Amino acid sequence: MPQTPSTSPDTTANAAQLVTDIETLGEKLRAAKASINQRFIGQGQVVDLVLASLLCGGHALLVGLPGLGKTRLIDTLSTVMGLHGNRIQFTPDLMPADILGSEVLDGTDGTRAFRFIEGPIFCQLLMADEINRASPRTQSALLQAMQEREVTIAGKHRPLGTPFHVLATQNPIEQEGTYPLPEAQLDRFLVQIDVAYPDRATERDILLATTGADEAQVHGVFTATELLAAQSVLRRMPVGDQVVEGILDLVRACRPDEPEGAALRGQLSWGPGPRAAQALMLTVRARALLDGRLAPSIADVAALARPVLIHRMALSFAARARGESLGGLIDATVTRTLGLEAAA
Repeated sequence: MPQTPSTSPDTTANAAQLVTDIETLGEKLRAAKASINQRFIGQGQVVDLVLASLLCGGHALLVGLPGLGKTRLIDTLSTVMGLHGNRIQFTPDLMPADILGSEVLDGTDGTRAFRFIEGPIFCQLLMADEINRASPRTQSALLQAMQEREVTIAGKHRPLGTPFHVLATQNPIEQEGTYPLPEAQLDRFLVQIDVAYPDRATERDILLATTGADEAQVHGVFTATELLAAQSVLRRMPVGDQVVEGILDLVRACRPDEPEGAALRGQLSWGPGPRAAQALMLTVRARALLDGRLAPSIADVAALARPVLIHRMALSFAARARGESLGGLIDATVTRTLGLEAAA
């Protein structure tokens, strides 16, 4: 007969400390959201997803039309989270050296030697504005940075800021003169966040708050060190077997070549890889933290299915011809595999 392991005093103390850490972090996150909402009004789901990506130590791709506040949100986050931020406006003539930096011949002290001048990527929060407007060569300059938090220039490895996050923006309708992001780079983004039009009441609040003589000012809630500590707390948060199995069921059901994904054969060209399951494991914890809960639930998996999976899948030609959408397929797969609605 299997024995139930006893709980040692050390284990009990560690569990109690974890609960305290989670509750303390939850209070700071509520204060951070309140500060953000002073300048970025409404769009609570967008704010939660961006904060979740920072808590998970990941990067986020914000997709939305111009004028919806994406740049304002990222600038506000830099202040609230205590991160040194830089912004790059991506254009077709942008070169990798414009992002990474370059070595120049310096003779100011009477000697001639190469000196490295850091590019804007050497920061803690990088805003890559309209990332799909740069050429593939320039886009690839971010690949190593996003995955390994370092860049290699002139044969030398140079670490980036700690922590390091990329928040990129993309216009979903204006595709002339753009270069679609390669799948390998899309997979590096923890989530894709769709920024929609605000509702009427929210838009009214935005008008009143942003067109007067004074604008609300935000204040810092976190520091970079505290954000790193928060990321550590998140990874210690327990995840139940039901949630783990739900993540596996969902991800594998979105792969047309797997037995579990037979229902999507002919509709998808490819499905999400293991990095998608890792992203779900992290983001469900972040959602629980932001909601003030001690552990994630299967409902968190359903709520995060779209932002985690939608940029890691591709419709087949036949599915596009039939007018199907990735969002619709994900929602149907969530309902079929988890028995829940995919709405957040």
